[in-house]
Amino acid sequence: MALNPYLEAILAGILWGLSGIFVKYLNLPPTTVTFFRLAVPSLILLLFLLIKKIKLFHGNNKLILLASTLNAGRVYLYTVGFTFASIGNAIIILYTWPIFTTIFSILFLKEKVPKRTFFLLFIAMVGTALIYLNKEFSFSDQNFIGMTAILLSAVIYALTVIIFKKESEKYSKYETIFYQNLIGSIIFIPFIFLNKPLPTLSQTSIGIVYGALIGLVGFVFFFSALKKLKASTVSFLSYTEVVSAIILAIIFFKEALTWNMVVGGLLIILATTLIKKED
Repeated sequence: MALNPYLEAILAGILWGLSGIFVKYLNLPPTTVTFFRLAVPSLILLLFLLIKKIKLFHGNNKLILLASTLNAGRVYLYTVGFTFASIGNAIIILYTWPIFTTIFSILFLKEKVPKRTFFLLFIAMVGTALIYLNKEFSFSDQNFIGMTAILLSAVIYALTVIIFKKESEKYSKYETIFYQNLIGSIIFIPFIFLNKPLPTLSQTSIGIVYGALIGLVGFVFFFSALKKLKASTVSFLSYTEVVSAIILAIIFFKEALTWNMVVGGLLIILATTLIKKED
């Protein structure tokens, strides 16, 4: 029986909200964690596509493989971000990606946007600046490194969204997720053997669960909901990721909410929500 699409979108957000918990609990080098995140969904979907006898690499292969390569860098930066920054700061900064998507849509897709969108972009930037408030702007500061990595991850994710949006009609949701993770799963294979110590059996098991839940199940729910609901509705419901991540960070890691984190986060969420309503 098919799930309610609203529930699917909410479940996707809740599952993605577990990412920071997995990354910190695994306590492995970012390259190793990135391998699990990308390789597990790739392998599962490769077997699925072969069993279903679905032809691989049809359509604009160069563009899709470019997006997959960008996604490899995006997930690595995402992992670095959650490794070094607090989960609360990381998840809020991550949700600047719709802002960058809007900017890239204007630059690359020549989309016309209302004048108020530029005001909303400014509001989101103010929110981002507030989150960085009272942080040491130094690459010797781990929290600064993590937050900056997440910000770069958001920029790259926005680029991949533009590419996959352009090519989405040519692929099923399973193909899209497969291509999304393919290049990165190959790039990060060596690090499993190069990084010391090797993952324990327990860490390997958790890494597999992490890759399957976040990289596959979460995206299946998301794309399934996207087929039945408006993109703006699904995007709004995906903000459960922010709520889920912050609540879990408070419960498991005793993270504290600061005034600039709350105000900055609200500004970012308000701006991105209003921008999405214009789509």
